[in-house]
Amino acid sequence: MSKLRIGVIGMGNMGSDHAKKLNKGIVPEAELTAVSEMDGKRLEDAKTYLQGDIGYFATPDELMDSGLCDAVIIATPHYDHPRLAIMAFTKGLHVLCEKPAGVYTKQVREMNEKARESGRIFGMMFNQRTNPMYRKMHELVHSGELGAIKRVNWIITDWYRSQAYYDSGSWRATWAGEGGGVLINQCPHNIDLLQWICGMPAQVRAFCHEGKWHNIEVEDDVTAYMEFPNGATGVFVTTTADLPGTNRLEITLEMGKLVCENNTLTLHKLSQNEREYCFTTKDGFAKPPVEMSVIETQGDNSQHTGIIASFAKAVLDGAPLIADGEEGINSLMLSNAMHLSSWIGDTVALPIDEDLFLEELNKRIAASKHKVTAGS
Repeated sequence: MSKLRIGVIGMGNMGSDHAKKLNKGIVPEAELTAVSEMDGKRLEDAKTYLQGDIGYFATPDELMDSGLCDAVIIATPHYDHPRLAIMAFTKGLHVLCEKPAGVYTKQVREMNEKARESGRIFGMMFNQRTNPMYRKMHELVHSGELGAIKRVNWIITDWYRSQAYYDSGSWRATWAGEGGGVLINQCPHNIDLLQWICGMPAQVRAFCHEGKWHNIEVEDDVTAYMEFPNGATGVFVTTTADLPGTNRLEITLEMGKLVCENNTLTLHKLSQNEREYCFTTKDGFAKPPVEMSVIETQGDNSQHTGIIASFAKAVLDGAPLIADGEEGINSLMLSNAMHLSSWIGDTVALPIDEDLFLEELNKRIAASKHKVTAGS
């Protein structure tokens, strides 16, 4: 196999973008051989902008059974991700799944088990992991040269959406259609980066305000407090209503502080470990010297193209994935914990009670304005 034959399932905004890139040969290791879309107009539209010998199918089943593909990219509504991935694994296909991995971890856990049983390659479309700034933060934190994490704060409020955005589809911003709001739709990349760089917290207390700024039934404003296993604390703030918004990730460690904001990564490095200095200095107001520097990052910010290329190389050559599919459960676990904490009004330990989460989610689905899950 010289090139990976890929079929794209779901030709909405993201699916059509992936299909166009593959069709143009932007990823040399892969080629587009088929697409599927249940919306007849979208499927017909695809025939106008895609070139070459491509299979067009009305259902994912037909695409998977066509023999035209070695792998699929799943770019459908959230609830369908695990079901379609499991179907693909069962049919011997490799899977690259758009974010999020699903809506609830119990469903995603089954998907991960099927992936392991199948022996197929499973990747997640966590394209922000290709950003050189976040990769550098991951490297610096995990190298240990800055000591242990003490605190992490991420204000990510540059996800502004108007009411027109939410009114653009009957399934949008509903519990039955999407399974949540800003946490499940806009923030999966941020939550993935948070746990990838800093690790998973041990417990979460969150406040998710539903329809605070828009006429929607799901959350559009979230503040979450986190405690990590080593005692470090964190705050995650997000909304789709702030103008102008902010995107500032700040990680305080024993040897200084990393700040990522405005496409710049800054290191404030102490001359001595703060924990050592605290208990050895004789001056109650003294501080060790701090050196501030802007960290130059290297590498391409290849985003979706980089993830697809990494996935193809993993299938063809056994190369490592940028984001292994099974890691998708981590960010979902964290967003589920935020939802559950807010719903029950209490601190939630991780891993969460998955049955309780699903019970609470189903209550909201039953009362949802959109009575049928998208894609069903």
